[in-house]
Amino acid sequence: MSRLYSTAPTSLLRRRSSSTSRPSRQAPHVALSAATERARSGTLSPKDAHDMFDELLLQATPVPERALTGFLVAVARAQACRDGLSLLVALFNRMPRCDGTPVAPPTVRTYGILLDSCCRARQPDLALAFFGRFLRAGLKANNLIVNTLLKVLCHAKRTDEAVDVLLHRMPHLGCMPDAISYNTVIKGLCDDSRSQHALDLLRMMAKQEAACSPDVVSYNTVIHGFLKEGKFSTTSNLFNEMVQQGVVPDAVTYSSIIRALCKRGRSREARQILDCGILKGLKPDIVAYTTMLHGYATEGRLVDMNNLYNLMIGEGIVPNQYVFSILINAHAKCGSVDEALLIFENMHKQGVQPDVVTYSTMIDAFCRNGRMNDAIEQFNQMINMGVPPNIRTYSCLVRGYCTHGDLVRAKELVHEMKEKGILYPGIMFFQSIINSLCNEGRVTDAQDIFDFMIHIGEKPDVIMFTSLIGGYCLVGKMQKACRVHDDMVSVGIQPNTITYSTLIDGYFKAGMVDAALTLFREMLGMAAKPDTLTYNIIMDGLFKAGKTVAAKEKFDEMVKSGLRLSIDTYNVILSGLSKNGCADEAVMLFDKLQAMNLKFDIITLTTVIDAMFNVGRIEQAKNLFVAIPAKGLVPNVITYTTMISNLIEKGLVEEAHSIFSSMETSGCPPNSHLLNVIIRKLLKKGEIVRAISYMSILDGKSMLLEASTTSQLISLFSRQGIYHKHKDLLPARYQFFEGDIHS
Repeated sequence: MSRLYSTAPTSLLRRRSSSTSRPSRQAPHVALSAATERARSGTLSPKDAHDMFDELLLQATPVPERALTGFLVAVARAQACRDGLSLLVALFNRMPRCDGTPVAPPTVRTYGILLDSCCRARQPDLALAFFGRFLRAGLKANNLIVNTLLKVLCHAKRTDEAVDVLLHRMPHLGCMPDAISYNTVIKGLCDDSRSQHALDLLRMMAKQEAACSPDVVSYNTVIHGFLKEGKFSTTSNLFNEMVQQGVVPDAVTYSSIIRALCKRGRSREARQILDCGILKGLKPDIVAYTTMLHGYATEGRLVDMNNLYNLMIGEGIVPNQYVFSILINAHAKCGSVDEALLIFENMHKQGVQPDVVTYSTMIDAFCRNGRMNDAIEQFNQMINMGVPPNIRTYSCLVRGYCTHGDLVRAKELVHEMKEKGILYPGIMFFQSIINSLCNEGRVTDAQDIFDFMIHIGEKPDVIMFTSLIGGYCLVGKMQKACRVHDDMVSVGIQPNTITYSTLIDGYFKAGMVDAALTLFREMLGMAAKPDTLTYNIIMDGLFKAGKTVAAKEKFDEMVKSGLRLSIDTYNVILSGLSKNGCADEAVMLFDKLQAMNLKFDIITLTTVIDAMFNVGRIEQAKNLFVAIPAKGLVPNVITYTTMISNLIEKGLVEEAHSIFSSMETSGCPPNSHLLNVIIRKLLKKGEIVRAISYMSILDGKSMLLEASTTSQLISLFSRQGIYHKHKDLLPARYQFFEGDIHS
């Protein structure tokens, strides 16, 4: 703490020469009152302040200390003065250092104002220098100035020194720490991400080792600190400890915890905290409700969100624009456009004016659902209501018209934006639309937007060209994909590894294996070298083409190249071996990978389970399935389909049914494909009654039979025999009429 006793910089302590002109003299308290008001209103200049001070020094009447203190506070906080601290220091330096003058010497309060002003100006060293002068002046310290000193040290991130002053120096300075002292240091520690140290101080207070007990501010500060550091279990324990100590949580306590839990997707726990507060008589404010509503909305829990909104209304809290926006956005994102519209209309009825964000949310919801007439109606309404559309509003409409086939209207809107001086969507916007259309196989529409984008002056990059190539590859139009590649090169854009990998994948899917391998060999001499993804595509394509030896050779080549082998690489190899009559090799490879402690995903384990069944290692397959949770993974519907279909194939029907029955409770409900697979497998095994029971399950879930299942049913039940004898057990919609099945 040696720095506490340094001296202030002389540049800030220079005495100003007296003014040449003097205003007419007023009584000191009148002059100070007028100057204080001018300082507060921002009309007092430094020259005016010095002129007034000159006048005070010449007064015969003593200057009231309280009035002078108020003036100094106003000067310190004056926003209009560029350097209020310099002015304050200059005025302080002009104050006499002894009694018997009209202006009294600096007091504890004066020094406190100086320290606080230094702290606000982020000048901790200057503040400490003034504290040193305070001590040398022989003034008696009190909690006011020492608490300000603690704040200065904490703001300067010198919390260890602040703790030392709090616990050891304050008694020597003639004052005892109070709740403000402790709370100041506690906040400093929490701001410095040292919440555990802050908790130690708080518990010291709670154990009566301090002269004061922790209050709700103490607990709120530490709770907020732990939440900021992500220590939720500690926060929960501290909250309970707070209640046990008899400190009643307030709205800040509950809001802090609720906000932190909701931002991390733990709205159930947040609601428990909210309900706890209500039971204890706390009336949550609109901030607490808004935070909870946002948490529910983020997690897509619309029922809980709506119930909480109704509770909020029942408590007499009037929703604001932000609350309505949360509700509208949540319903819109979940596809409940009509419900979102009802809330929007209710918003109008309650006199809350939607802003551009709310209107844009509704317009976007209509566009995403293809309701372009409703979207444009909202667009016109917002203009009529005096709410100007922005780039997001137009972007929603442009995307909607592009996605739903009205490119002419989309182009008109882009030109309208240009005419109105609104920055129209750039390349990233068009890229997302083109990519979406290509993924849906609508490559012709994507090409049209691509051409329009070039027409308005945007220059496509390698990502956009690659997306368009991928779209043509997806629909098997390899000639057009190659033409886009050539156009790309002609405008000076070099294809990258992803571009070539996309083309290679397209060749394989089109059955053009030789073309794929030729392009791969050409890549080896290009700047864009094959990467892990490229090799994965090559090996997958070769395995699917039945070229197992060639796929293995490519794997060896990849290993020698030094490229990283990802889990996706191993999944390609395991699946390719298993599906090409080499399931035993797949299981052996898996055993080697296990010995390497490789982290698997659920695709790996599903593939290996299937391979194990194929080579007759049934018990090992069952054990691997049971061990999935222990590996930190969760079976998906494909895993269940693989397991159940293989068990039925091996005649283990009861075990298959047991696993099926566990799906709902495991959070993975069966889908239509799984039920169809089970029905086909059971019928093939002659398990007619069991197959019919699964048909009833399918029917109860309003799911449909696949074409292959329907074909099998017609083949088996339409002719005389054991299957035909059970036809009356079929669900009503699958009963035979004139040798056919109605589906």
